[in-house]
Amino acid sequence: MDTLKSGDVIIADFPGITRVKRRPAVVISTVDYHTALRDVILGAVTTNLAIATTPTDHLIANWTEAGLRRPSAFRTFLVTLPQSEVLAVIGQLSSSDWEMVKQCIRIAIVV
Repeated sequence: MDTLKSGDVIIADFPGITRVKRRPAVVISTVDYHTALRDVILGAVTTNLAIATTPTDHLIANWTEAGLRRPSAFRTFLVTLPQSEVLAVIGQLSSSDWEMVKQCIRIAIVV
């Protein structure tokens, strides 16, 4: 697999609060991080738009460009997984969606 980049949309078995679910996610970590470590930091993607209503959620405007099948939202529900558990890269967030995702992360985490 090519080097993962921030803003890539991937498929992985994403651990949730109650179960593990195969789902899309957004790569949050950087190429420098991936070079130094074998893991990847991900944020959840959901098609349940009704729950994506907090300041740390973003409705993905260019969801088809991101490789998603249905309208989706980024949620600042972050996990770290081994890079080897990334099953596929399916797309890349548009620059405007990526800027909004970074804003969600800034709201959620001290940076």
